[in-house]
Amino acid sequence: MDRHILARLGTFFTLIGGVLLILFGASVIARDISLSYLLLASIAVVLGYIFHKMAPRPNPARFSALRNARLRSRQRREQQIMKDQENDQTNHS
Repeated sequence: MDRHILARLGTFFTLIGGVLLILFGASVIARDISLSYLLLASIAVVLGYIFHKMAPRPNPARFSALRNARLRSRQRREQQIMKDQENDQTNHS
């Protein structure tokens, strides 16, 4: 089975588990407690977690443009600070 499909199945099971958990909460509020919703929700969330762990990690180059932009901004800021410090030293001399 494709590992990317496992990640999507993990998300699906996690969402289904959340909906079942909400249904369990509604059954508690209605004073007609249905533990089957709680059991199915916990199974779905556990399966979702397992499938997510089996899925591959995202490509680290995914947000490389943002990382590079942040790095360039930091470098420009550091250069500006260095220039300001040099100007302060020459003005005080």
